[in-house]
Amino acid sequence: MTERAWPAGAATAIGSMPGTDPVEAAAVVFGELPGFPHLPELPARGVGADIIGRTAALLVDLAIDVVPSGYRVADRPGHEHRRGRDLLQWDLDAVQQARENTGSPPVVKTQIAGPWTLGAGIELARGHRVLTDRGALRDFTESLLDGLAQHVDELTARTGAPVVVQLDEPSLPAVLAGKLSTPSGYGTVPAVPEPEVRELLTSIIDRIGRSTGQPVVVHCCAARPPIALLRAAGAGAIAFDLGRLAGAPAALLDEIGEAWDGGTSLFLGLVPATDPAAQPTLKDLAAPALNLVDRLGFDRSILTERAVPTPACGLAGATNEWLRRALALSRDLGKAFLEPPESW
Repeated sequence: MTERAWPAGAATAIGSMPGTDPVEAAAVVFGELPGFPHLPELPARGVGADIIGRTAALLVDLAIDVVPSGYRVADRPGHEHRRGRDLLQWDLDAVQQARENTGSPPVVKTQIAGPWTLGAGIELARGHRVLTDRGALRDFTESLLDGLAQHVDELTARTGAPVVVQLDEPSLPAVLAGKLSTPSGYGTVPAVPEPEVRELLTSIIDRIGRSTGQPVVVHCCAARPPIALLRAAGAGAIAFDLGRLAGAPAALLDEIGEAWDGGTSLFLGLVPATDPAAQPTLKDLAAPALNLVDRLGFDRSILTERAVPTPACGLAGATNEWLRRALALSRDLGKAFLEPPESW
């Protein structure tokens, strides 16, 4: 499912933000990104607020606990698991309050760890990563899909808006390359074959898309994101840091061009995720996107049709001042994609 769900010229953010106040975070997001806000993530709140703990809070009939090496499967929800659920509910309360103050947005986005990153971030009882046991990985995926459906329903009810789901897969390149360390740190997990990775992603993307009626975004902030694999798996949009593609091989640029040509939207990370040394102009920030379009031979109108500007990655490391500026710049880039200045 690739039909655009967001307004032309809309911008959004990847998910994470600095601070610990969900009410303030939601107010900033809904104020600065009115066309495509997202459910803020506040990892500074600690265990249960990070990408794995937050996603695990959605699991149905599966529980996790915290051990020295990270998250591990448990017989029953531990304190951190319950805390993760509480934090998520507080975030939903904050988003509802922001919506009451600003009105319902055209669409809203929520973010969860994708199946491979979730399977890499949780250990089985015997200490191996979940993804090493394909049966356990299927169980976790099914549990996550059940919980996600409930989460999407609640977010829709609280915002009055359709929900786009973003799957965060920062661990995916390491999974594919066999570079994921074992929990002990003394070895690496064998590489998972690309067809197997693609099959699971295809299944979860298809089911989320059918459930929400919206395209599914997959985000990978690696220097060489697996664009072709994600497109083949059915991602309606692919989010990546455009600034990290400097010196990318021609094959990767071809994959990006084929994705655009096939109707996939690209969420282009253009705005620095942390405070830059010098304040960039809008033209400076847009330059990598304009250069990409020109190099691939597309008309620049494709930036209106199939591109969404975002910060380069999550904003958890930004100051509060830069947070607001980064979101405002992302919004202004979206407007400029829609109505390019004459100087471009």
